[in-house]
Amino acid sequence: MKTKNLNYTILFILFFLNIFAQKTAINNANEKYEKYEYVDAIKVYESVANKGYKDEKMFQRLGNSYYFNGELIKALKWYDELFLMNEQQEPEYYYRYSQCLKSVGNYSKADIILEKFSKKITNDQRGILFETNKDYLEEIKSNSGRFEIADAGINSKYSDYGSAVFNDKLVFTSARDTGGIAKKNFKWTNKSFTNLYTAELKADGSIGNPERFQKKVNTKFNESTPVFTKDGKTMYFTRNNFLDGKRGRDLKKITLLKLYKARFIDGEWKNIQELPFNSNQYSVAHPALSVDEKMLYFASDMPGTLGQSDLFKVSINDNGTFGKPENLGATINTEGRETFPFISNDNELYFATDGRPGLGGLDVFVSKIDNDGTFEAIQNVGEPINSKQDDFGYTINSKNRNGFFSSNRENGQGFDDIYRFTETRKLTCEQELTGTITDSETNEILSNTKVALFDENFQPVAEVVSDEKGNYIFSNLKCGKNYFVRTSKTDYENKETPVTIKRLDGKTTLPIQLEKRVKPIMVGTDLAKTLDIPIVYFDLDKTTIKKESAFELEKIAQILKQYPNIKLDIRSHTDSRQTVKYNQILSDKRAKATMNWFIENGVDSIRLTAKGYGESQLINQCSDGVKCSEEEHKLNRRSEFVITNL
Repeated sequence: MKTKNLNYTILFILFFLNIFAQKTAINNANEKYEKYEYVDAIKVYESVANKGYKDEKMFQRLGNSYYFNGELIKALKWYDELFLMNEQQEPEYYYRYSQCLKSVGNYSKADIILEKFSKKITNDQRGILFETNKDYLEEIKSNSGRFEIADAGINSKYSDYGSAVFNDKLVFTSARDTGGIAKKNFKWTNKSFTNLYTAELKADGSIGNPERFQKKVNTKFNESTPVFTKDGKTMYFTRNNFLDGKRGRDLKKITLLKLYKARFIDGEWKNIQELPFNSNQYSVAHPALSVDEKMLYFASDMPGTLGQSDLFKVSINDNGTFGKPENLGATINTEGRETFPFISNDNELYFATDGRPGLGGLDVFVSKIDNDGTFEAIQNVGEPINSKQDDFGYTINSKNRNGFFSSNRENGQGFDDIYRFTETRKLTCEQELTGTITDSETNEILSNTKVALFDENFQPVAEVVSDEKGNYIFSNLKCGKNYFVRTSKTDYENKETPVTIKRLDGKTTLPIQLEKRVKPIMVGTDLAKTLDIPIVYFDLDKTTIKKESAFELEKIAQILKQYPNIKLDIRSHTDSRQTVKYNQILSDKRAKATMNWFIENGVDSIRLTAKGYGESQLINQCSDGVKCSEEEHKLNRRSEFVITNL
């Protein structure tokens, strides 16, 4: 009996020691994880996990450690374990899990997980983009097949990425071992710190042997992603927080990324300075220059960032100083990672993100920048640039359509590799908007119906007339844009219909049914009431017609053009606030401004009269001294369009 008890005691002690050893190992791994030493953390976590130990927090961190290093296939194994143990996870784990499922081509399950993600956090832009574009794979397919790609010929077994062209040389980032005695590793990846390298771009299309970039630029920490001004005199690049031998750290003692500027003087890069909007507390990285070189774009997680990293821009002043960084906003940025911007000479913004529906990991997207700085429809550039893994660092020569991009896709030489490409067909996304116009009651085809197209700011785009079969067509419309279609026909009510053009090449169909005009038009009819026009189309105390109101006034203009004998009296009224004299003058100016708008839009002035009535014809009790709400006052600020002759 004593021997049996002793055996039980020994087993208990061994079990306790094993549990203690596992917890000690996990605590050690947790410390490394918190310091972003993911590779070292993985070794310890996996050692414990492979012995059969299961822990929800450990599976989370194991998956994250691989995920943050771009090793999505390896991350998938541990996210699988995590969701088998407990499917009720924080929303971000659903998103990461879906990305990892895409990395092995399991898009059907990835979409199921994304559905759950979007239901858990309904205001997340990533979920919204998925819910509004569930046919994203078809869109990507339609954009694919436009590139011929090949290994760039400069890759090593280490990480190579982030290229730029300078003086007929390719300047790129590499973690290759240069044979130094004191080799240093970046704890995040456990790979060598990166430096900048150059390789000659030869006339026959081949690339020469890589050589280290200038010594003064490269340090013992990471350098990456350079961009050069057209005159070759200025370079912006990314480096860990290190300058003049001094290393900076954030509050967690982590050395983050900063942007630096160097000048090319007497054949050397000198005067290296950090940019003034850097900080020890957040990262700023991956610079790109606008076409006119007056704007610098970059990625950062600085305050004001919408997601894990966003794209920003900052103006470069003529004296070399910088403005205040501006977030590119929710049109571009999501709660995910937006990074590696590049501006082509065609004024297109290329960038990498994992926040939009894609093939997996980071995908390359593109958006045309309009003259006013706004962005057109954002499109996935498709395969073979994009893959199931991380694809980023896209640059292109707008003249010859040649360029480079980086990827950690399978069958590469190293962790990241640089690929060269030729774009064989430019990415254009245009739609044809078409439809048939019919009577809403009888379904009778309505030919010879005027159909006008307006953009989202109510500016006219085009005008057509439906054919004998009631069909209309607007061609060459931009994908993803919002428009308004206005139809008008004698004896029918005018109708405005909003439409959003699909985000892939093809056709958008918008059938329109018109209602017979049942409200009689006669002398004394107020067209504002007949056509349901909002009564207020001036801002308070203003006499300038608002853009959205001009769209409404166009309805009346169409009636006047359909019935050339109509004469109209424009009557403007104010509320009782301000003095009687002020309101009389204001209303008179508004009536005259409205009449001038009709004249400028093709209505003969002899058909129009205009008069202001100030506050003399209030339609409720809101006279001087009576307390009224804003809505009650607004009822008195009205315009009337009264027919005086038919």
